[in-house]
Amino acid sequence: MKKLAFVAAAGAVAVAGGVQADTLSDTIARGALNCGVNIGVPGFAEQADDGSWSGLDVDVCRAVAAAIFGDAGKVAYFPVNSSERFNKLNAGEYDLLSRNTTWTFSRDVDLGLSFQGVNYYDGQGFMVPTSLGVSSAADLGGATVCVQTGTTTELNLADFFADNGISYTPYVVTTAAETNEAYLAGLCDVYTTDASGLAANRTTFPDPSAHVILPEIVSKEPLGPVTRQGDEVWGDIVRWTLNSMIIAEELGVTSDNAAAMAADADAPAGVKRLLGVEGSYGAMLGLSDDAFLNSLSQVGNYAESFERNVGPDTAVGLDRGLNALWTNGGILYAPPFR
Repeated sequence: MKKLAFVAAAGAVAVAGGVQADTLSDTIARGALNCGVNIGVPGFAEQADDGSWSGLDVDVCRAVAAAIFGDAGKVAYFPVNSSERFNKLNAGEYDLLSRNTTWTFSRDVDLGLSFQGVNYYDGQGFMVPTSLGVSSAADLGGATVCVQTGTTTELNLADFFADNGISYTPYVVTTAAETNEAYLAGLCDVYTTDASGLAANRTTFPDPSAHVILPEIVSKEPLGPVTRQGDEVWGDIVRWTLNSMIIAEELGVTSDNAAAMAADADAPAGVKRLLGVEGSYGAMLGLSDDAFLNSLSQVGNYAESFERNVGPDTAVGLDRGLNALWTNGGILYAPPFR
């Protein structure tokens, strides 16, 4: 397995009205990928005491770095809150935003962002203290609800209560940590965010069993990595790195067997293409042809990332659900690698 994972950065590409950005060249020159992540959500983006980062979203950053540099460790992490994440991305403070971010029309079109796929299909839910005796979101009339500003959560909350003719009082905060503090302090009756975030943050509570996640899911929240518009090559790199993790799970390629499968002359044709043995797919992106062999060897396929970070055997304890492969009853699906 080669450690040098790029051939040469493609030069800046002329486009109508100006010159397209060349994020790949900038990233290579810097020697590390700058990646915007959540300030802290267990299982998705979390910093350990030794300074290292882990999580489902963090693994996207690591996989992109491995594809470019042959080294998943070449990432500089930029923790950012929900209200600042897009401005900082567009200002060039980081190359990639991988921060449980919902793909919506206005973000895609109006904010000048490019979503590069979905790494977690989610939906918004509600959590309440068990002592409240509430079993349905329909019973939340008059409640005070903790919600993060600058999120689809805030907008969905207003829609849900308006559509159901229920009154509520929002208690607006900026970060997940502030939401946790306000909710646990009794400043609000209800905690709302993506259902995965509720499950993740509940693991940090003194007594997780004292809080129940209500059954209603009131929105679609396709979460995925985001880049700036205007650099199609960079978008392709991020998108196909994520796709490669999904395709690897379909093909049975794991971090443990990727190198052996690349060396196997009898490996299926799809495996040979993915791992750079046949074709010049990496070169099409300005990378070496073993780019995805490097990322999969170091980070693993989608299933490995899911099970390691948020799966049933972790504290977060999520089932695959919608995030199972399309062949296994879910909707996780990547375009063909050919």
